[in-house]
Amino acid sequence: MTTCRLCGSADLAGVVDLGATPPCELFLTAEQLDQPEQTFPLHLRVCTSCWLAQLPPLITPEDTFTEYAYFSSYSTSWVEHARVFVAGLALKPDAFVVEVASNDGYLLQHVVERGVRCLGIEPSANVGRAAVERGVPTVTEFLTPELGRRIRQEHGPADVVVANNVYAHIPDVVGFTEGLRALVADDGLVSIEVQHLLTLMELNQYDTIYHEHFQYYTVASAQRALAGGGLTLVDVELLPTHGGSIRLLARPRGEPSHRVTDVLALEKAAGLHDLSGYADFAARVAKVRRDLLRFLIDAAEQGRTVAGYGAPGKGNTLLNHCGIRPDLLPYTVDRNPYKHGRFTPGTRIPILPPETIARDRPDYVLVLPWNLRSELVEQLSFVREWGGRLVFPIPRLEVVS
Repeated sequence: MTTCRLCGSADLAGVVDLGATPPCELFLTAEQLDQPEQTFPLHLRVCTSCWLAQLPPLITPEDTFTEYAYFSSYSTSWVEHARVFVAGLALKPDAFVVEVASNDGYLLQHVVERGVRCLGIEPSANVGRAAVERGVPTVTEFLTPELGRRIRQEHGPADVVVANNVYAHIPDVVGFTEGLRALVADDGLVSIEVQHLLTLMELNQYDTIYHEHFQYYTVASAQRALAGGGLTLVDVELLPTHGGSIRLLARPRGEPSHRVTDVLALEKAAGLHDLSGYADFAARVAKVRRDLLRFLIDAAEQGRTVAGYGAPGKGNTLLNHCGIRPDLLPYTVDRNPYKHGRFTPGTRIPILPPETIARDRPDYVLVLPWNLRSELVEQLSFVREWGGRLVFPIPRLEVVS
């Protein structure tokens, strides 16, 4: 990477280098275990001109999203989050809602239930099929300015455009934003949810750094990205989802609210508008790695058994960075049947059905999707029946009953 993808500056400073790993969602079949895997550098840098944190675009969205392993509806808390959001929109009967990266219809299903016209745009064919089966009209394409204009011409302008968990996933930030602008009515609303770089830095959430995330936003860098595509950031909300996210509310015209000013001030105080806030991040990441490896090695030497829970993208960053193999983590489980019988990329840990934990009764369960902690503590409460304990590696190693 020689220049910033947002502002074109060549002033990029290294934040943390996690080595080279395979793409985090390319789960292996048994037949692929004897084949080589391609790996790519995972080095996060920040632009000292616009403060967009970014990875080089070493893979394309087509590499990841043509067929995708992640189905949003397997997270009950995320579906509920979407339901509450839709309920708060106060949609009129003749409204039109578009969601970009609509996944399996986890959000738009709530719009359909209200009898409001909607359309999903989802590039992954297998995930988009699940949305259609749920009754959510879905177009299987990547959003471009041209697609945005075509949908507007065919369906009319959207009153609300939603783009959750996608603004980090596209290398052409300005072009994607232009697509959002093409979709939305001149008096419409664009709502974007994306992880906040502030919490990523403060809470050591380095495992959310992976190749399909091309950038990580502060409100300052997001404001600039939106403006580059013809949208104005008018409001922002701080959310607990994914360990700490921002909901960016944008319109074709408007003025920023006091909350935008307030969050910009928080970022500046944390040193994210200069290099001071990034200085010790690599050292804190290294400590997470050492602590988790020490715990797993001690457990193995003491004859304690450990199983994993979840096979999210973030978990694969953590496993690869720490060098964890089946000798320290014999398997992990996941609710998504797509992943059963497959293996984690790079580390090649088997992925099994969730009921395996109750059968094997391990001493410890390493929870990889730590961002779903409240949901998973309840789901895994049965582990206490045999004295098992849950282990959370982020933001610091924590063993809980």
